[in-house]
Amino acid sequence: MKINDMVSALEAVLFAGGEPVSSARLCEVFEVDDETLSKVLKLLSNKLEDNNSGIKLLTLGDSYQLASRTEYAEYVRRAFDFKRKTPLSQAALEVLAVIAYNQPCTRSFVEQVRGVDCSGVVSTLVEKELIEERGRLELPGRPLLYGTTATFLRSFSLSSLDNLPELPKDVSPDAKQLTFDDVVENENAESEQKEEVTINE
Repeated sequence: MKINDMVSALEAVLFAGGEPVSSARLCEVFEVDDETLSKVLKLLSNKLEDNNSGIKLLTLGDSYQLASRTEYAEYVRRAFDFKRKTPLSQAALEVLAVIAYNQPCTRSFVEQVRGVDCSGVVSTLVEKELIEERGRLELPGRPLLYGTTATFLRSFSLSSLDNLPELPKDVSPDAKQLTFDDVVENENAESEQKEEVTINE
């Protein structure tokens, strides 16, 4: 297949997909290696830019997707009569930030960082597909681990988690920062205490 034909074919595949498509899947479909795929993706991105298209190519980690440009969002909303989505609360943004910078992590970790119960907020973020389950921690009770999704990257215009802004340094040099290992130890201790109570009863 000629390179120009491949660019058009790639555009068709991403347009038809509607969801992010992994680079591995695209390489399989077009029978090319990663280097060739990168070149074709670059050509497609340039083509859309040069034609002043209302569509742009999004890079979401190791996946790619076509999406309408943000400057035309109002027109898209009008055309399809989209209802404005409820904006995230301050609590949801805080929980999302904790997970984004510490993933994969448990809800208990998030709650110990914030100091309040976060079960409702975590459920909301899962429903909005901004976070997802990433397996379980190998401790008694096997608590769920959470991490961010491609929807999170797309929503915040990030190509990858490497593009997250750097966190500000602690103002106090003596401030102790809670780590995931601290929470693992705490969860382990809590589980042991529950087992002792059960045995005593």
